Amino acid sequence: MKSGYVVLAERGLIALRGDDARALLQGVISTAIERVTATSTSYGALLTPQGKYLFDFILMQIGETLLLDTERDRVADLMRRLMLYRMRAKVEIEDQSEKFEVAAVLGDVAGPLGLPEQAGAARAADGGLVLIDPRLSALGGRAVLPHGRAATVLEAMGFAALPPAAYEEARLALGVPDGARDLVVERSTLLESGFEELRGVDFDKGCFVGQELTARMKYRGLVRKRLMPVRLEGPPPPPGTAIRLDGKDAGEMRSSQDGQGIALLRLEQIAKAAELGTPLLADTTEVVPAKPDWVNF
Repeated sequence: MKSGYVVLAERGLIALRGDDARALLQGVISTAIERVTATSTSYGALLTPQGKYLFDFILMQIGETLLLDTERDRVADLMRRLMLYRMRAKVEIEDQSEKFEVAAVLGDVAGPLGLPEQAGAARAADGGLVLIDPRLSALGGRAVLPHGRAATVLEAMGFAALPPAAYEEARLALGVPDGARDLVVERSTLLESGFEELRGVDFDKGCFVGQELTARMKYRGLVRKRLMPVRLEGPPPPPGTAIRLDGKDAGEMRSSQDGQGIALLRLEQIAKAAELGTPLLADTTEVVPAKPDWVNF
């Protein structure tokens, strides 16, 4: 992985403040809010009551404020959803996308960031926060800094600017989903999308919205499909392109770049393709699964 940083202009931030901010999030999101402190961040999601994906985010704390790092073009929708759950709780919910900017930090990052090599570790920095990615430490780090400061702060730490494609290359190689580009709103489920291994769901925290389906899939072994990285041999198939094995449904393409991609694949069809030596095809493009080290199936 190339060492350096990429400012993620597509990310936005939502701030929650007030006496009931933690209680509000604890009752609705998939991760335990006690994981989030000044020195620890977490990853989580908000689901429909039926257990289907709506939003995912990285959670952090700066001072007394909780911040959700999420997709910028969906910030307003997530804020509206949180306000529906707020009711009479003492919580202020604000869009902070113009106040802070988000950068991915790639390569050997722990030492330069002054952090332990532990997913989710964080510390205050220049009015913001630097952290090891709470999903996978192999994905590097992240910085949430006052708008316009990311380049100055990160270059002072020894990181050089990289093109946006560098972050895409890193996350696609690891098979880490990027919000609604890889997770289908009101259709995807957490366990098919790797959230348990990516520390995005906590089965010991108690109730949250959509918990019933998520727990049933885990404890009854109902996961039949998984997101995973794939190598593409041929033209890049658009997201949503059906993947087939001998004409039968084997999955669906999601995002891709330069011969790498992420696809939702049926586990039975992956095994069958390996057994038969028959390729998975998205139109005319061969799709070659590459199971990452971090998954448990």
